[in-house]
Amino acid sequence: MSKNFNDQNFQSEVIEVSKTKPVLVDFFANWCMPCRMQAPIIDEVSELMKDKASVGKLDTEEAQETATKYNVMSIPTLMIFRNGELKETMMGMQPKESLIEILKKYI
Repeated sequence: MSKNFNDQNFQSEVIEVSKTKPVLVDFFANWCMPCRMQAPIIDEVSELMKDKASVGKLDTEEAQETATKYNVMSIPTLMIFRNGELKETMMGMQPKESLIEILKKYI
């Protein structure tokens, strides 16, 4: 199961964890249909990569501060963090295979 990120835990669960392994963050909203379609893929990637990467979701409606900080203008937006920094941004739905390949680059 993927993690739930928010404004309060973003620094500890994303930025700090990314210093030891890559972190994939799915910026989403519950009303967004493509986000709903992306959700099970995120859960699958989380399960497949559980020992090598941290994978989670951030609800842009509830974590507006973080979404604004990273200039999330459309959803779903997926970001990969490594070594405390944003490394890659992808907009729109992403297939499981692509997400796994991108994460592997940062392991």
